[in-house]
Amino acid sequence: MRLVVSNRGVMAVFEYKAIDGRGRSSRGIVDADSVRLAGQKLRGQGLYPSVIKQVKSSPRQGRGDVRGRRFSLSRISRSQLASSIRQLSTLLGAGLPLVTSINGVVKQMKPGPLRLVLTQIKERVNEGSSLSDALEEHGSVFPPTFSALVRAGETSGTLELVMEQLADFEERKLALIRKIQTSLAYPVLMLVTGLAVVFFLLTYVIPKVTQIFLDYGQILPRPTIILIAISSFLQQYWPILFGGGLVFVLLVRFYVRTTTGRVRFHAFILRVPVVGPILHHAAISRFARTFATLLKNDVSLLTALNVVRNVVDNEVMATAIDASRKEISEGESIAAPLSRKGIFPETVIQMIAAGEQSGHLDAMLFKVAETSEMEVSTRLGVATSLLEPIMILGLGMIVGFVVLAVLLPIFEMSHLIR
Repeated sequence: MRLVVSNRGVMAVFEYKAIDGRGRSSRGIVDADSVRLAGQKLRGQGLYPSVIKQVKSSPRQGRGDVRGRRFSLSRISRSQLASSIRQLSTLLGAGLPLVTSINGVVKQMKPGPLRLVLTQIKERVNEGSSLSDALEEHGSVFPPTFSALVRAGETSGTLELVMEQLADFEERKLALIRKIQTSLAYPVLMLVTGLAVVFFLLTYVIPKVTQIFLDYGQILPRPTIILIAISSFLQQYWPILFGGGLVFVLLVRFYVRTTTGRVRFHAFILRVPVVGPILHHAAISRFARTFATLLKNDVSLLTALNVVRNVVDNEVMATAIDASRKEISEGESIAAPLSRKGIFPETVIQMIAAGEQSGHLDAMLFKVAETSEMEVSTRLGVATSLLEPIMILGLGMIVGFVVLAVLLPIFEMSHLIR
C-alpha cells in the first residue's frame, strides 16, 4: 500500500483507492488524524486500501483550492450545490451538531469537487474555525452572500434558519436559471440544426447538382449563379471562416476579461433588443432578493450593498451600486442615489423608497424580486413565441431560395428538350 505521510495531531482528509471483501474496487475520501488511522478506519469498514493520499488544505493555497486544484461553480453544478445546502439545512433543523450535519451531507454525496470542498470545510470547523470563515476560504465555490448570511446566523444564534433561507434562495435562483435555459434550448437547437443542414447542402449537395448544369453549358438563371457562387465560396474558405470566427470569439472573451472590456460588453448587452431587458430584470431580481435576505438577517446596510454588487453579474450595475453605496455612507437614502444612476426602473425605485419610509425595506425588496422574476418569465414567453416562427421563416426562405435556384435551370432544360 502506497502512503503519503500527514501531520499528526491535526484532522486531515485522505483520498483512497481500496478493495472490498468481494474484490470490487472503490475510491473516496476519509478523514483521520494520520495515514495509519485512516487505514484502520477503512479496514473497519471492510475496505482494504491500496493507495491513501492526503488531501492538503490550507488557507494559503487560495480560495477553493484543494490539493492544488482550484474549484469553482463552473466545475460544480448549481443543482448539486443547492441540494447540499438544503440537506445541511434539514440536518441542522433536526438539532444535529454542525460537524455531524456536514459529515452527513458529505457521506451522501458522490466523489467529486464539492464533496472534497465540504470535507475541507468540515475539517476547518472541527479545528475550531467558524463556518463563515471556512466558507470564505472557498470563495470561488461559495459566493460572498453565503459567508455574510452564515456569519449573521452564527452571531444571532439562528444558523439553522439562515441555512434554510440560503437553501430557498439558491433553489429560487436555480429555478430562474433553468427557466431561461429551458426557454432558449429549443430555439437554439433548431437554429444550430438548421444552419448545419444548410451548410451541408451548400458545401456537399449543391456542388454535385450544379455541376450537371455547368456541363450542359447553358445560361443559368441569376439565383442559380448566386447559389453556385455562395457554394464555391463556402467550399474554399470555410476553414478560414471557422478559424476566423473562433479567433474572434477568443479575442472577445479576452477583451471582456479586462475591466474596460467588461464594462462596455455589459453595457452593450443591456441595450440589445429582447435579450437586454430579460438580463436586466434577472439582475434586478438577484440584487433585490439577495439584498432583502441579507437585511432580513440583520446584516448591516453597507455590508449588504457590498455583497450584492457581486451577485448582479453585470459590471454596469455593480458600478452603480458601488457609487450609490458611497453616497449612502455619507447619509443619503437608498432610493435617491440608485435613481440618479439610471440603472433601475422607476417602479423599482419607488418601491425601495416606500420600503425605506415604512421601515419594511426587506419585505419591499422581496416584492421587487418577485415582480422582476415575473417580468423575466413574461418576456421569455413572448421572446420564445416570436423567435420560433421567425427562425422557421428565415430557414424556410433560405431553403426555398436553394430549391428555386436548383429548379429554375431544370425547368429551362425541360423546355429545351421539348
